Amino acid sequence: MIDDTKHKILHSSYQLFHKLGIRSITMDDIARELGMSKKTLYQHFSDKDEIVKEAIKIHISIIQKTMMDVKKEAKDAVHEIMTTSERMCEFIRGMNPAAFNDMKKYYPEAMKIFQEHQQTFFVKILTDNLKWGIKEGLYRDDIDLELTAYKRMHEVEMGCSSDFFPIKKFNIEYIQVNLLDQFLHGVCTLKGHKLINKYKKIDEN
Repeated sequence: MIDDTKHKILHSSYQLFHKLGIRSITMDDIARELGMSKKTLYQHFSDKDEIVKEAIKIHISIIQKTMMDVKKEAKDAVHEIMTTSERMCEFIRGMNPAAFNDMKKYYPEAMKIFQEHQQTFFVKILTDNLKWGIKEGLYRDDIDLELTAYKRMHEVEMGCSSDFFPIKKFNIEYIQVNLLDQFLHGVCTLKGHKLINKYKKIDEN
């Protein structure tokens, strides 16, 4: 159980990383944001690397709970994946792409934690969604489950990186919405396409 001060430090640090990138933020910046001395900061964390790692852990736990909550409430597989995307867009709204790039290049321990989440939890929940969709006749029954799940996982990662999509041309939320739309139209049957339109409130008449 994380004490209140630690939780406050991690929450504020994550917000700074999210908005400005990780590498550009110093321990002085974090202390200033929190209105506490750097000495107090070091009483709870040995260095910024530890803060980055622990902040990512908390963020991942929130994402996982959100995805499980959506899974429980979803009406069908298409509804689940579209609602999950909406929730994830709320998380990434206003995110500086430098944050993901910085983690990938300069914070290997934090990146390893994120990738383990992607390759275990994310792939599992997506594979379950694909199985559900196939069973309902909403997804094509000829798709390769593992390949499709990993492809989707990498799409999400690519959508967070300015290495693939220039910041000046696209924002992260726009990218993720479009990648999901293309993914769904690729795996859905005609029955599934009708549900996409229904949840998008597109009139088919």
